[in-house]
Amino acid sequence: MNKPLRHIAIFCGLLVFALLLRDNWLQFVRADELNTHERNRRVTIERYASVRGDIIVDGKPITGSVDSKDPLYQYKRTYVDGPMWAPVTGYASQAYGSNQLEKLNDSILTGNDDRLFFDRTLSMFTGEQKKGGDVVTTLNGAAQKAAFEGLGKKKGAVAAIDPQTGRILALASTPSYDPSSFAGYSGKDEKAWVALEKDKDKPKLNRALREIYPPGSTFKVVTAAAALENGVIKDINAPTDTPEPYKLPLSTVPMKNHAGGCENASLNYAMEVSCNSVFAKLGDEVGRDKMVEMAEKFGFNNPEVDTPVRAAASVYDKKMDRGGNALSSIGQFNTATTPLQMAMVTAAIANDGKLMKPYMVDQLVAPNLDVIEKHEPEEMSRPMSPETAQLVQKMMENVVEKGTGSKAKIRDVTVGGKTGTAQHGEKNKARPYAWFISYAKTDSGSPVAVAVVVEDSDATRDDISGGGLAAPIARQVMKAVLDSRK
Repeated sequence: MNKPLRHIAIFCGLLVFALLLRDNWLQFVRADELNTHERNRRVTIERYASVRGDIIVDGKPITGSVDSKDPLYQYKRTYVDGPMWAPVTGYASQAYGSNQLEKLNDSILTGNDDRLFFDRTLSMFTGEQKKGGDVVTTLNGAAQKAAFEGLGKKKGAVAAIDPQTGRILALASTPSYDPSSFAGYSGKDEKAWVALEKDKDKPKLNRALREIYPPGSTFKVVTAAAALENGVIKDINAPTDTPEPYKLPLSTVPMKNHAGGCENASLNYAMEVSCNSVFAKLGDEVGRDKMVEMAEKFGFNNPEVDTPVRAAASVYDKKMDRGGNALSSIGQFNTATTPLQMAMVTAAIANDGKLMKPYMVDQLVAPNLDVIEKHEPEEMSRPMSPETAQLVQKMMENVVEKGTGSKAKIRDVTVGGKTGTAQHGEKNKARPYAWFISYAKTDSGSPVAVAVVVEDSDATRDDISGGGLAAPIARQVMKAVLDSRK
């Protein structure tokens, strides 16, 4: 063979070798990845070729499947009270994929999970149609309805937790959307999706888990816990030596109080009427590092809070100066939190200092009703001692009994709460957020802790307050949980 032909032969051999190498790489190394890739149309076709399992609340499905009459995508997802449950279920769309519980539990819901191999094999022999398994949630239908209807046309969110177990009882976000409106593959579904994407109010945003807000005065319960745990305060009824006016560290600007009697006020009274100066001074005395430590015990600065839907990380700045820490101690400056996080704070206080990890899925169930996975309650941390928690409870109960949280009262029930009106925007000129956190307590402990934030409403700026807008919503959610336990 002459030299040119030999070069051509070697080159062709290298091409064949590269082709074989690439073919084997695709067939053996990347096979699973490509088989399950979201852009693999066969995956989508197969996903909607059989009846999808359901998401269950209170023993009843809040999802369903109908024959779409489409030659490729046979079954289309349907939702019961879709807008109310969208922050829980997410969506499952033939054209736009899925998110939240629909996506995280897709293998169970489609019946493709390895743990459902026996059911799939059995259906091949019996001739029965393949069906997905069910996702049984921890949600309380009455509490969810109370939260959603309480928010109404207001923009905001509600998160409710069982403090003793960490079970999420309600997760509402408004404005919301109907996942059924774009579950198919038609032009109508496309129009619905595009309209939602363009909506400036972001109805697809899960505000309970994925939006962070300045918590305002609701954060004062964290500051109170830090002051008690670190020995800065030993008696909640003793004077705090707070001057009026109080000037922030490193500043000549006096701190504004919206309540009277804050000069030298006790911690208990300061919580009752929400004195900014007392808590800013306490945050400074505790110090930034100890405040960070306390906040992180509650879950702040933790990007891995899963429910199993991943929540946005709540923030307490680790590098701010003394003035920033004092402002952060009253829930302003860089402090930012999700409603879920503030529900966790409240739950830990109500549960005598023990924070349980929040979760939303109780069981995964096979089509034959066998339980293939069950979630067990898990302790997340202990931010404070039982003694400190009980002192904070006493102050929060005083807020509802005699202070700014009176609209959360429930007859013959002990309720603790804290209001918050969070300033934000350039020079704090934006409409403030109205917050309320609370728990209800029975003889056997607290069955519910709630956080409510109202981001926008029809109320005038001067009428926006946590006690006025958010507390009544929290009351209805707590009452729904209590009534469902009777």
